[in-house]
Order: sequence, then structure tokens, then C-alpha cells
Amino acid sequence: MATKKIVTKKAEAATFSGRYKQGVGGRKTASAQVRVFPKQSGIVVNGKDYTEYFAQPRHQMTVLSPIKTAQMENAIGVSVLVRGGGISAQADAIRNGIARALVEHDVELKKSLRRDGHMTRDPRAVERKHYGLKKARRAPQWAKR
Repeated sequence: MATKKIVTKKAEAATFSGRYKQGVGGRKTASAQVRVFPKQSGIVVNGKDYTEYFAQPRHQMTVLSPIKTAQMENAIGVSVLVRGGGISAQADAIRNGIARALVEHDVELKKSLRRDGHMTRDPRAVERKHYGLKKARRAPQWAKR
């Protein structure tokens, strides 16, 4: 089993400093702790630049979407610690966390962020396996004889 590198708060503190607003986002089993630093720029996810952490452009756009909605592309710096889930779930968790932190920063952004769907946590999750079935809904193959 491979070991995961755990990013300490020292790596996070080296990137951004000063006062911040915090938000927590989630999606499936992924959770993201987001800190928004005003008057700074850049997005750091688990000690890496977000373009390095998320290779696919659609995940990068997901992370940037609440910042673009708030029109604060160069006005804030974002530091994120994300755990659990897959890459897509982590991107959605970060999006949710950034939106919540931006509302902590400026309450008037809540209406536009909610209208674009950034404030609501997606409640869908994997259904559990049920007794007598092969998977959550897959029944054993039926045989006539």
C-alpha cells in the first residue's frame, strides 16, 4: 500500500500569510478546508499549484468557477487542504468550500453564488449494498431451471 504525503501547515503558511476567511466544502467522501486570503493571488491545493494538482481543464474550471462568479480572479489567494474521494469529488468539494469562504469574506456575494449553484453541497453518494443482491441494485441472475 502506497503512503500518501501529508502536507503540514508550514507548507501552507509559507505560501500565504495574514488574515483569512475559512470555508469547508464537501462532495461524496471528499472534504476540503479552504482559506481565502484577501489582497493576494494564486490557488494552492495540498501544497501544489491547482493546475499541477488538477491536470484536466474541466477540474481547473470547476475550482475557478466561484471565483469567476464573484469576479475576484486577482483579488484573493486561496489555500486548500483536501482529503478523500476522487479527483472530481475533490474539485467539487473545493468549489463548495471556496464559495462558503467567499460568503464569509463578503455576504453580498451569497445571492450570485447560490444562483450559480456553488453554495449547495451535492447530496448524491454511493448507495450501500443490500442483503441478497450482488451490488446495491443488481440482483443475482435468474434461472428458470
